[in-house]
Amino acid sequence: MNDSSWGARPRAGYAGEWTAPDQGPLPAGPAYDAHDAQHTRPMPIVPETGRDADDRDDRNRGAAPASGPPFRDEMPQEPMSTPPPAPPQQPAAPQPPQKKRAGRDLRSAIGVGLGLGAVIFASLFIRKEAFVGVIAVAVVVGLWELTSRLEERKGIKAPLVPLAVGGAAMVVAGFVRGPEGAWVAMALTALAVLVWRMTEPPEGYLKDVTAGVFAAFYVPFLATFVALMLRAEDGAPRVLTFLLLTVVSDTGAYAVGWRFGKHKLAPKISPGKTREGLLGAIAFAMVAGVLCMTLLIDGGTWWQGMLLGLAVAASATLGDLGESMIKRDLGIKDMGTLLPGHGGIMDRLDSLLPTAPVVWLMLVIFVGSA
Repeated sequence: MNDSSWGARPRAGYAGEWTAPDQGPLPAGPAYDAHDAQHTRPMPIVPETGRDADDRDDRNRGAAPASGPPFRDEMPQEPMSTPPPAPPQQPAAPQPPQKKRAGRDLRSAIGVGLGLGAVIFASLFIRKEAFVGVIAVAVVVGLWELTSRLEERKGIKAPLVPLAVGGAAMVVAGFVRGPEGAWVAMALTALAVLVWRMTEPPEGYLKDVTAGVFAAFYVPFLATFVALMLRAEDGAPRVLTFLLLTVVSDTGAYAVGWRFGKHKLAPKISPGKTREGLLGAIAFAMVAGVLCMTLLIDGGTWWQGMLLGLAVAASATLGDLGESMIKRDLGIKDMGTLLPGHGGIMDRLDSLLPTAPVVWLMLVIFVGSA
């Protein structure tokens, strides 16, 4: 405790008197002194230094104290320093709008696309049988990708061996024997899937063979319609029309949707597709259809090209959405990684497979099957 808690200090001066700094002399007498002597503990006498005594005498005379620091209990209290007010926050500078970026590596995609195009066109116009071989290879690789993803993500073991053999035979039979050969090969492939799966335990038999029959129809059977187009005398121009219209439709959907797309087409299936992109696919495909039907197909007319382009845009979009539904169910982004910038073979066949029977049928209606 400091001294101020005990009252005033004893002062030297008049005998028998107490002196307080602000109240003047206190009366002395027996009542006061005796009472205080009985109830008050004597204050300890602290020797004063010369400086303290001088300051005390100056105060008693009403003079200013000697220069120097004041007593501890008389130290002036400095006002509490308040932190300077924070400078007003400047509004953040507006960020420049970021450009839309493609979801894939465009350089790799373009390079792989050009390479595939070179192989397709070379085999298509040099010898038809070579192009049939290209179709068969694509079918086998696509079946391998599809069955592998089914087993990895769903535990469904669709038998690959009968599917691969039957799928390749289906394409060849369609080219050699026409639609009848394709249907017979499809039936035999489904039967082979049923029998092959019997060599394993019965658990999961139904889902495995169902997935196998679905894969046989989805990949090789639809691809057989490309071989059916190739059988005609002008088979190469027909197949080229089919490929060009599908590629142009996909390109138009991508370009217009990337630049102007705002309204989602099917957000629960494929969030990246827009209605504007669909309109772009239709416009691009119809223009390409007019050019292909008038320049490549003997006997074709411009209005047939417009109808053909409209049908291709619809079937290509539905095919793309169909595989997107499969991939969403499997919880994957791509069916494979074989083609840099594209994913797998099935990621390139998604719009081609359902478009093949549409183009084959419309060309048969417009110009015949010869």
